Amino acid sequence: MSKQQGFTLIELVVVIVILGILAATALPKFIDLSGDAEQAATEGVAGAMGSAMAVNYGARKANSANGVAVTDCNTSGVLQGGLPTGYTITAAAIANDATATCTVTHTNGATATFTGLGIS
Repeated sequence: MSKQQGFTLIELVVVIVILGILAATALPKFIDLSGDAEQAATEGVAGAMGSAMAVNYGARKANSANGVAVTDCNTSGVLQGGLPTGYTITAAAIANDATATCTVTHTNGATATFTGLGIS
């Protein structure tokens, strides 16, 4: 009679399945990506504001009937549809043909900056 050595294929598959289930249930407890996602969303809004300010500046410089006057960082009228819900922009005056560093803040505390361009 021969002795069996090692594990059968079924035993190995069962162990791999059990390890997979344990990994799938334990992994979310160690990785929380919501903070990174909220920061990325805030940086996206800041990038949109910076781009909108630049496009508005160029359009208004070419023809004063286009775009809107920007004298403050909080001119959310440069964004089509306005500023998304839950975001605020720190008010800071911007002189005509000058730049200012503006800050966007989300209600969760995430912040990001963009460059505001003033134009009358």
